[in-house]
Amino acid sequence: MTEEQHKTPPEVLIGEGPALLALHADGVAHIRLNRPGAANGLDMAMLKGLHEVMTRVHGDGRVRAVLITGEGKNFCAGGDVHTFLSKGEALPDYIRMATSYLQIVASMMMRLNAPVVSAVHGFAAGGGGMGLVCSSDMVVAGASAKFLAGATRVGMVPDAGVSVTLTHLVGLRKATEILMLNPVITAREALEIGLITRVVDDDQLVDEAFALARQLAAGAPAALAGTKRLLWNGLGTGVDACMPEENRMQAQLAGMADAREGLAAVIEKRTPTFTGR
Repeated sequence: MTEEQHKTPPEVLIGEGPALLALHADGVAHIRLNRPGAANGLDMAMLKGLHEVMTRVHGDGRVRAVLITGEGKNFCAGGDVHTFLSKGEALPDYIRMATSYLQIVASMMMRLNAPVVSAVHGFAAGGGGMGLVCSSDMVVAGASAKFLAGATRVGMVPDAGVSVTLTHLVGLRKATEILMLNPVITAREALEIGLITRVVDDDQLVDEAFALARQLAAGAPAALAGTKRLLWNGLGTGVDACMPEENRMQAQLAGMADAREGLAAVIEKRTPTFTGR
């Protein structure tokens, strides 16, 4: 890479809120997850913010590539477990709505004409972190980044289409292991199994990811959009078909005691005791 390719361009348009959007003069739309104090956990405000910025990106012909980054120490720690547990008896309804927004965002990422690059540092976990990773066209990770599915750990199931996209990326056996046993996956391991595209030094992550996004933005937009559409259409029916079932099952499980126990165990940093109720 040349010095010019590594140089991060100035932001010329910026929004405000839990999901920040900046459009650069080179056609790169930069989306920043902006709840650093909550490890960029996805609550309804963040999900609605992501939906809003994705909608703006979809409707902006100047956008030639999209870069997603997270503020603070983590890319995205998944759903906000504190918010989930606080909902009590209303958790199933909240989960149903939150999952719907997350699925829409994931689908929009896959259906965008512009290629999407995610830059992962810290943890990418849960339906939010893994969902965004699996819905991206390319993923650059810092050397110390880690990945965790985590859904079954709190008595729930994968969402954001991960039950299909992860299997497509790493294969059925590996996806089964990741989703059922919840191992913490290092950046190097993620590269080896095909979950991500590149691993770079932590201090070079943003520059490297921007350079990749700018390289894509400089390509033939119609050809890249067509290629992206062909690639995603190969599993698009499977993703679209699985999302309503993910939503239904997620809401059903959220009403069980096991889900509340799993969420409490994560917050209290202990091993959960599941009873099947």
